Amino acid sequence: MNPALPAAIAGQLAQTRRLLEQQLGADLLALHLFGSATDGGLRPASDIDLLATVRAPLAPAARLALMRALLSVSAWPRTDPALRALEVTVLVRDDVVPWRHPARRELQFGEWLRDDILAGRIEAADTDPDLAILLRKARSHGVTLLGPAASVWFEPVPQRDFVQALRDTIAQWRGPDDWLGDELTVVLALARIWYSAATGAIASKDVAADWALARLPASLRPVMAQARAAYLGDAPDELARDPAALQAFVPQVRAEIERLLPPPSTTGTP
Repeated sequence: MNPALPAAIAGQLAQTRRLLEQQLGADLLALHLFGSATDGGLRPASDIDLLATVRAPLAPAARLALMRALLSVSAWPRTDPALRALEVTVLVRDDVVPWRHPARRELQFGEWLRDDILAGRIEAADTDPDLAILLRKARSHGVTLLGPAASVWFEPVPQRDFVQALRDTIAQWRGPDDWLGDELTVVLALARIWYSAATGAIASKDVAADWALARLPASLRPVMAQARAAYLGDAPDELARDPAALQAFVPQVRAEIERLLPPPSTTGTP
């Protein structure tokens, strides 16, 4: 076993790699593990984040077959003692090398898509601004399961593109309907984006939450404290029970992030 891999997920990673190799064959060029498993440590509800690079776009039948196959090696958080939730992002090599922003994402699998996958509804390939953040994470803390190291395989993401990706991400959350049912994810994402906007670095969810707690006004701290406790498994996720608190929290943290982010015209390169 690769000594950099958490022992608790080594079996699931081996299963997933075999499945990807079976489904993609020689078109699978590289596979990298990143996210909580390699930076900060897995928490009770953490996903396993994988980045698969392929040689060419997938045919519709192959896309559906791959997504349905991945359901067998993934489970919704805390529902199966043997399986964690997978989040698998598939990229075509020529779509990201040389780097451009926003880059094109071929496919993404996640547990939130399970019902759609079972019904045969698969998203089309599309540009994804978030890839600037994802690839920066993979290059910094990725562990190679197949192919070259991520720091060699992918080109550096310019700072201007990273900043634009942060800006594009927070732009999604304008009103309660935008975080309904996804409150924990949005609160923790805001903490991480705020940390990145202030420091230029990327932190794990709990580290970013601790950082944000020290800077939030007292009125907003309970939301972040609840999110942190739920993420760490110390308390149930009850953020949805207080929509008024979320409606106060999200716009204020967004405004603070926007204040820190430089205008696109003045954002420099690395």
